[in-house]
Amino acid sequence: MSLRVLLRFLIRRYEFWIALFVLILGIWGVRSCGKKDVEKNWQRISAYGINFPMHYTTHGFDVSKHNGRIDWKRVGQMEAEGVRMKFVYIKATEGATLSDKQFSQNWKGAGKVGIPRGAYHFYHPTRDPDKQARNFIKQVTLKPGDLAPALDFEVVNGVGDEKLIAGLQQWLDVIEDHYGIKPIIYTNGSLYRRYIKGNFNKYPLWIADYSNTHLNDYNPDKLYIWQHSQSGYVKGIRGQVDINTFVMDSIRLAELRL
Repeated sequence: MSLRVLLRFLIRRYEFWIALFVLILGIWGVRSCGKKDVEKNWQRISAYGINFPMHYTTHGFDVSKHNGRIDWKRVGQMEAEGVRMKFVYIKATEGATLSDKQFSQNWKGAGKVGIPRGAYHFYHPTRDPDKQARNFIKQVTLKPGDLAPALDFEVVNGVGDEKLIAGLQQWLDVIEDHYGIKPIIYTNGSLYRRYIKGNFNKYPLWIADYSNTHLNDYNPDKLYIWQHSQSGYVKGIRGQVDINTFVMDSIRLAELRL
């Protein structure tokens, strides 16, 4: 049997499986190209000490007392290779009673230099969610133009799924009722998949993901902010800084503002 005859026989006999293989190969190729398109736009900005995903144009950071005293004038003036810090989230409270000792100074400093600012609460699942929300409300007064409150969900502390989800929902409800805007949820990939996905799909998402160079694992309709580095440098701040990127069209930042 000649090679040509053999090939015709194999094609006729296994036509379906060959077509299926070609289809799968094509899908894989498209997805791979999409990932490469994202990856090839990473650019190292030496002044910040990290790579930035430059296909997005709105970058920011978050701070707490752990960043020490901040020179907000220097922060506001910093620009390197076209990258400026265009928004900031500032820790305000934690649990039912704690407040960040630098919050007031940081809040005023960011406002003074004109950086859009938001406040976040570190959530403890073992504490009363209503008291945690009231703690935040007591410390944080928002004005038009400020960013939506953020719920920082990083720990489970042994609390069962049902109780934990109910507590998160209670905090979110109290905060939304008070400020008139849906809070944004900050979490990591693991907690997102277990607790947030399917339970809190109507809320904006701020994801901490340092391993991926693409965001295919998250709901593209609700993912607004991507924390992609914990090791950036910003003038006016001592030590390393969390760097975030707004992954929606830049004009949609208005959806997170009061």
